[in-house]
Amino acid sequence: MDRRDFLLGLGWTVLGACAPGLAIAAGTPGASPRTPYDRLLILIELKGGNDGLNTLVPYADPAYYALRPRIGIKREDTQPLNTSVGLHGALSPLMPIWDQGQLAVIQGVGYPSPNLSHFRSIEIWDTASASDEFLQEGWLARVFTRYPAPAGFVADGVVMGSPDMGPLQGGSQRTLALGDENQFLNQSRLARGGQVSTNPALEHVLAVEGEISDAARRLLADADARSPLRTEFPPHAFGQLVKNACQLTAGSNHIAALRLTLSGFDTHQNQPGQQANLLKQLAEGLVALKAGLQEVGAWDRSLVLSYSEFGRRAKENQSSGTDHGTASVQFAMGGRVIGGLHGQMPPLDRLDTNGNLVHTVDFRSVYAEVLNGWWGISPKEFMGQSGSPVGFLQAA
Repeated sequence: MDRRDFLLGLGWTVLGACAPGLAIAAGTPGASPRTPYDRLLILIELKGGNDGLNTLVPYADPAYYALRPRIGIKREDTQPLNTSVGLHGALSPLMPIWDQGQLAVIQGVGYPSPNLSHFRSIEIWDTASASDEFLQEGWLARVFTRYPAPAGFVADGVVMGSPDMGPLQGGSQRTLALGDENQFLNQSRLARGGQVSTNPALEHVLAVEGEISDAARRLLADADARSPLRTEFPPHAFGQLVKNACQLTAGSNHIAALRLTLSGFDTHQNQPGQQANLLKQLAEGLVALKAGLQEVGAWDRSLVLSYSEFGRRAKENQSSGTDHGTASVQFAMGGRVIGGLHGQMPPLDRLDTNGNLVHTVDFRSVYAEVLNGWWGISPKEFMGQSGSPVGFLQAA
């Protein structure tokens, strides 16, 4: 462990004691960014590995029902998108956004030589690495280190719904992690700024405390100034995360990226009911997110993108579930999204030697389009040779 990692670890430990549930990575000063961070990126992590085949259902393919005689979704229980595929019926609240051409469904997203461990696969997604490459920093952390958000931003990124920092892990960016906005505002009063020390390690801790105090003061002032949102948000936990995200977006303190998490997608058994409930929460949350962003005038400058560490095995298991698999489906929505189907459905008659789907879109090409099409950043520095553009964003 080098000195910098030791100091960061010390800072996080002390701050955890000062303000439970709150973490912040202190930033370093940098030049003004060349990127338009007034465009907000909202990532939605579907933790556990969402089953893509029962999310975007290939109901016209007999091989689908041969692989899934018990858990396959019948055509009449889907929302058809064309003559071949349809969304799981629980996602029906998304259909107005689809009809407006502001929902993109990206098929077959994965990566070569896939890893079926939850921990390693999500690490690959979070760092945008190859399956045999180990990176310490998340892909967004690397971007913000290279191109910092303006100093006037309250934070480069905020994560909600999960304690891990995901794509914002590491780096020198200013990142906040909070489970609940009100809890954050209350607990952050315990962090005191303005202290000094001649001890280098303690000086670092105090500097990070100062970052927290500054962010807290600005969020508190903004919370007092703004009116409550009129949008109705779902009562479940994910709906409240969406509400908090919209409240942060409504503020005058800019943030470049948000990451929200919906957990529970590791459906090894009794998948039909479990996934249907989760997809219903996802759809309700996304609809409320659109309404909330529209209310605060941020819809056209927001890009919402879902992801999951992997998909599920093509063939159902003996417990009415599915085991860890590979390629899956991503959703993108926003005012500048090109709606429709993107990529290709992995062929069910050409599975790999483990019975898994063969991906048709490299996930790093999705990230590359976000960097290039959303923020105007050349993706090669962060994604390497990631493949062809997916085409789900309008030209700037």
